[in-house]
Amino acid sequence: MSVMTLDDLRRILVECAGEDDSTAVAGDIADVPFEDLGYDSLALMETAARIEQRFGVRLPDDEVLDLATPGAVLDAVNKAAAGV
Repeated sequence: MSVMTLDDLRRILVECAGEDDSTAVAGDIADVPFEDLGYDSLALMETAARIEQRFGVRLPDDEVLDLATPGAVLDAVNKAAAGV
């Protein structure tokens, strides 16, 4: 399993947004709260499902909802993938 990058997550977020507006996730979004990016809990759950499909990493639902930023998601996914 390779390390998940911010660009990988950005692509998944655009897919899960349900619209073709990638401007919301342009630039350095690592520390921007999902709420400020316009993502709700349903979009985050869909994001977690796609991460599991593509990267083989399952994040528990309650953990997903506690991850407030894309950077926090990246850290959680990469730690889980490394077995940490």
